Amino acid sequence: MPTTTDTVPVGDFEQQTHKFLEWFTSQPGATFHKDIKLVDLRDKSAGRGIIATAPIPADTTLFTIPRPSILCAATSPLASKLPFLFKGPAEPTVAEETENHTADDDDVPAAEEDQEEDPNSQDSWTLLILILIHEYLQGSASAWFPYLSVLPQKFDTPMFWTGEELGELQASALVPKVGKEEADEMIRTKIVKVVKENEAAFYPADSPAAEKKKLSEEELLALGHRMGSAIMAYAFDLAKEDDEDEEEEDGWVEDKVAAQNDTMGMVPMADMLNADAVFNAHINHGEACLTATSLREIKEGEEILNYYGPLSSAELLRRYGYVTKNHARYDVVELGWELVEGGLKEMVEGVKGRKKEVDWSKVDELLEEEKEEGEWEDSFVLERQSEDPDSEGQVHGEAEFLGLPEELEEQVKVYLKVVKKVVGTGDRAVAEALGNKVVKKEILLGGVRKALEEREGQYATSLEEDEKVLQGIEGGRPTTRKEMAVWVRAGEKRIIREAVAWVQREEEELKQAKGGEEKDEPAAKKRKA
Repeated sequence: MPTTTDTVPVGDFEQQTHKFLEWFTSQPGATFHKDIKLVDLRDKSAGRGIIATAPIPADTTLFTIPRPSILCAATSPLASKLPFLFKGPAEPTVAEETENHTADDDDVPAAEEDQEEDPNSQDSWTLLILILIHEYLQGSASAWFPYLSVLPQKFDTPMFWTGEELGELQASALVPKVGKEEADEMIRTKIVKVVKENEAAFYPADSPAAEKKKLSEEELLALGHRMGSAIMAYAFDLAKEDDEDEEEEDGWVEDKVAAQNDTMGMVPMADMLNADAVFNAHINHGEACLTATSLREIKEGEEILNYYGPLSSAELLRRYGYVTKNHARYDVVELGWELVEGGLKEMVEGVKGRKKEVDWSKVDELLEEEKEEGEWEDSFVLERQSEDPDSEGQVHGEAEFLGLPEELEEQVKVYLKVVKKVVGTGDRAVAEALGNKVVKKEILLGGVRKALEEREGQYATSLEEDEKVLQGIEGGRPTTRKEMAVWVRAGEKRIIREAVAWVQREEEELKQAKGGEEKDEPAAKKRKA
């Protein structure tokens, strides 16, 4: 359901759809169920979609896509023109692997870093962009021309938003993830440069106007962004048949991916399905073809929906350019460690009986040693607990915030351990407090609560103000860029509020438990204390 801003006239839109359907059904091995139809859903900001024109039983094959129809590295004519692009990064020798690998598995070997600097070394992401650009430049001569004609020309993903529109996201962690400048650099070095240096392979040689059709660097940059966004919104992982059985035990896996893998491809018709967190169809990956199958009975007039995975509103917007009510259950918010550390410092400085200032510079110095020895997170994702969709693509129960990330609690323990080490015997009250499990829990909860309150304060508007904006949206579903931005930031604030409420409940329970323990203590022990 990628939101687009295409303004193709209705007649032309329907003609393109008809030609695409004719092309698709003419592919050897392709099928398209008689009771489904491709429709124009632009009035719902959903581009094209597929609906049922009659009741469809569960476990019905809706359509079949033969693998030769998929546009990917295995089927692209560009492979025969520029085979060096399809070789991928050179494999390091055993000696190079031994020399370059370190104890940290996440380190990138120097040999791979060198390959990334070579513009001719393409990963699957940039390679698929080049493949799409090649087909686009062939025009009607491309074997996939009817398919390319129905792909959006414009997108509503944040990559194409203005600075003012991005500003509506306020303090959302989505903003730095847009990566417009990084994408520009990648396209200029990996895409534009390759096309300009190999024009004979990209432009049709038999066209008398070929020279006039050549795109400028800026036009190629814009085209690269467009094709990159098409891949982000529509590309499938074609290797799912290798790992689907293994993943099935853990629940649903998303059919569409926006990540780098060696088997990305554009799958005609499968990408005409819109998607939601509540869905009624699934793409099955076979050796010779991909098939769309109904998961439950689909009523006449009902839209057929696929599943993109348990994505938050922010991630759904970043990848596909839209948001939905059903995906809000998966919303998250990022809490920076700096905020947590600030809250912890306040709690430590507020310990009863504290006599000396803590040497925080010494704490920072010892923390650097801890960071070198193990992983140290700069931020943590707070999320609700939610059940996976069932076998019919439906979700049950409420999504609830049930606790802090385990990684956050462990990092706080390490932090307080370092603080205690710095304090030593210099301040007995603080040292004793940091050696008491109950007090440490109080410091953890209080520090996180303060961090959450400061995190919400980073947004320019309150949750109540955002709710008023959302209440005024016609139909209840955000479609404009501003509305979607408000939806995302409001969803993050709700998580913050839920997390604060959870922390406060924990604090109250801890207070009650602590009070009960004090009452149970012998009078002599109380006097001694």
